[in-house]
Amino acid sequence: MKRNMHINASARIFSNASKLRREETMAEKVLWDHLKNRQIEGEKFRRQHPIKDFVLDFYCYKLRLVIEVDGRQHLKPEAKFYDKNRTEILEAYSLVFLRFSNQMVLHSTQYVVDIIRHKVIELKQIRKSKS
Repeated sequence: MKRNMHINASARIFSNASKLRREETMAEKVLWDHLKNRQIEGEKFRRQHPIKDFVLDFYCYKLRLVIEVDGRQHLKPEAKFYDKNRTEILEAYSLVFLRFSNQMVLHSTQYVVDIIRHKVIELKQIRKSKS
């Protein structure tokens, strides 16, 4: 049975994802230029992917890898609490998270891409060893 790649996201969440795709941040644009078209180890990433009650910045379904790019608003205590809770909920679905700040993506792009590439390779090896 194929897993539901959206884990029952509602129409409202799909609509929000569509809106976020049109309003992406500069850091998201920069990172998307490195993730799209299977540039990292041949893996497909989606941007602003609806899943459950949330929208993920970037998501590789095959590896269950989530990449989040956080702006300054994520430094506020209430945002940190929300992000922690959201991550815990989604980790229950065996999702793996990488988080980067906007500044890190914008000023150390290649370093961020290298971290993502290493995580993709690691997850592919784990997946291969389980099959």
